Amino acid sequence: MGVMFRIQGSILNGLRLALMLVLMLPAFGLPQRAAAGDVAAAASTQAGDEKIRQFNDLLKDPVVRDWLASGQAAAALPAATPAVAPVTTDDDMGLVSKMLENTRTHMMHVMAAWPRIPGHFAAIGSTVMTEIADMGFLIILVLVALFIGIGLTLSYLMFRLARPLRLWTISLDRKAAMGRVGKFVGRFGLGVLMVFGFFIGSAGSFMLFDWPRLLREIVLAFLSAALIVWAVRMVAVSLLLPSFAKVENAREVRAFDMDDGAADHWFRWIMIFAFALCFAGAGISLLPRFGFSDMEILAIQIPVDLVMMTIATLAVWRRPLAGNPENARQQIRHIGLSWLMTMVFVLLLAIRTAGAYGTFWFAFACFALPVAILLSTRAVRYVLRSPQEGEAGIGVEPITVAVIDRAIRLLLIGTAAYLLARVWGFDARSMRDINPTTAWLFEALLNAALIMLAADFLWSIIKAGIQRRLGGTRGPEMEEEGGAHFLDPQQSRIRTLLPIIQNILFAIILVITVLMVLSTMGVQIGPLVAGAGVVGVAVGFGAQTLVKDIISGIFYLFDDAFRVGEYISSGKYEGMVESFSLRSIKLRHHRGALFTIPFGELGAVRNQSRDWTIDKFNITVGFDTDLEKARKLIKRLGIELAEDPEFKPWVIEPIKMQGVQEFGDYGIVLRMKVTMKPGGAFAMKRKFLARIKQIFKENHIELPVPTVHVQSNAPGDQNAQMEIAAAKAFVEERKLPLPPEGEES
Repeated sequence: MGVMFRIQGSILNGLRLALMLVLMLPAFGLPQRAAAGDVAAAASTQAGDEKIRQFNDLLKDPVVRDWLASGQAAAALPAATPAVAPVTTDDDMGLVSKMLENTRTHMMHVMAAWPRIPGHFAAIGSTVMTEIADMGFLIILVLVALFIGIGLTLSYLMFRLARPLRLWTISLDRKAAMGRVGKFVGRFGLGVLMVFGFFIGSAGSFMLFDWPRLLREIVLAFLSAALIVWAVRMVAVSLLLPSFAKVENAREVRAFDMDDGAADHWFRWIMIFAFALCFAGAGISLLPRFGFSDMEILAIQIPVDLVMMTIATLAVWRRPLAGNPENARQQIRHIGLSWLMTMVFVLLLAIRTAGAYGTFWFAFACFALPVAILLSTRAVRYVLRSPQEGEAGIGVEPITVAVIDRAIRLLLIGTAAYLLARVWGFDARSMRDINPTTAWLFEALLNAALIMLAADFLWSIIKAGIQRRLGGTRGPEMEEEGGAHFLDPQQSRIRTLLPIIQNILFAIILVITVLMVLSTMGVQIGPLVAGAGVVGVAVGFGAQTLVKDIISGIFYLFDDAFRVGEYISSGKYEGMVESFSLRSIKLRHHRGALFTIPFGELGAVRNQSRDWTIDKFNITVGFDTDLEKARKLIKRLGIELAEDPEFKPWVIEPIKMQGVQEFGDYGIVLRMKVTMKPGGAFAMKRKFLARIKQIFKENHIELPVPTVHVQSNAPGDQNAQMEIAAAKAFVEERKLPLPPEGEES
């Protein structure tokens, strides 16, 4: 690991030196040509720059500003010749025309600034060479490389000294959510220590010596760029864990759900983008020090912006395809997203090049903010995910996940709003004095955004809490010992009421949020509330059936007449309660049909799944049966089935014989009774009937069946044969058992 850090540090060191040389070549090449050709031209340029500085300082003088504002300067100047062409003011132009004119003017100024850039670079070269004439350029490069090397060495030393932190990070359980969070905190803390070591070793050691002022600014700018790149590298390693980090099971402890190929891709291109952006920004930040005007700096920024857009586009187009590469739908989605991102990059570049910087930052925020929110949400949910089925580990409460997710979202939105306000130069106090209407509109929009964010935060917590409570129940059918399933009343009640409570709370939060936003915008909500009440009364009269259904449903819920998962019947409808809304209930018939019944038409409800149920059925035995013996056999079988693990959780009272129900046509009808929890009697009744037939047969107890006896005096009599044939046809038609062979009919 240490060898890998040293190799990467050497590579970054070489890249930094190469970029510094490229940025400094124009500055040092132009003065050499001036010295070989015309030294006097360089001196003249320096004199002109000095006059320009003096003129700028003069314009900053308050006395001169007041003199210019009073109009005395215009009176002192000779009168200009009036233009022949008519002058078009901004008021005479439309919005699109103004935008096009501003863009054209901006581009003309940028193009006019290009010819002046070589002269400024010549002045830079002359000034820098004068500053370092005593030391030499090569010595400066060696010293800068030495300082960067010291920073990398101290950073590696911090890595070695933080061995206890690394061991603690490795020891955490990656299956547990808090273990993954601890691993991320440990990696991030290690990165902070390494960045601090780099800063102390590079910039800190550089500041110990006395350098020329200009040289100090140049070197510190590029050392700062190197420090930022190193910090970006540490953060990227902590989040993505590329393959060179050699972390076991890296995918499980990354901030995002991605494989090694995707992690390596995004780490590589993030570092390329950060390197180019930081060092180009360091070079551009020094340009005002050498007298570059704003337009000249903008002219230099255009190719830099083009390079950054090219890097971002290549990163998007070369990213690995997620999922199955042979899936045509995923390929189309991959290519479509790449084109969409490319068009966004081109649009941002066009807006920035046109000089509409306020619009550019607004468009950039509209693009970057949703992406950042999406990535943060995915990262939070992936890092704090619950263990999969069959995995050990401790998950995080959904409420905690929702709070963290919404807190990060609020932080991102607040940061974006603050930065946009800074970019646009928005100052509520000064704008209130200049343009009260605009200031009021901005404040109203800001307050409305804060109210909606707070409402979203509150709703996310409520929804997570309800989902947690619903997820904590295993449904209306709970599995107990022995594999039995029965209804848990408390959990069934929770699953019944919580969805309705969730919908009611959502409606309340939505209405209150809308009213508060309207109040913030200056709308009087009192008449709206009163009008809503009047409209509600009118709607109530016009929709009496709907109101009847809703009120009936509320009273059904208050009476606890049924719950989700219970089997009920009402009139000609029966089935298991699947779900219900404020207006209707859905019943699933045991044959599959789904009934949607308004509460107003439900009527009396028969609940067959509440508390306990008694099932009674009959068994017919022969007239010569010993009833006491039959009772003992039935009781013994009932106790045996009650102790069976398959039926034990259901049985409240075992099957027993109540007595003789009646004397039937074929035998004595015995009455059976069993008390069980709802839903468990059917399977045990089937097994009881199968077993009782076998037990009665073993104990010579007859289970009679209807039979037909046909008697004949003469076996050969034709009439008797006809009667026997008719009797057989009757028996076959009624599917009755035939008498044993040899028995006279």
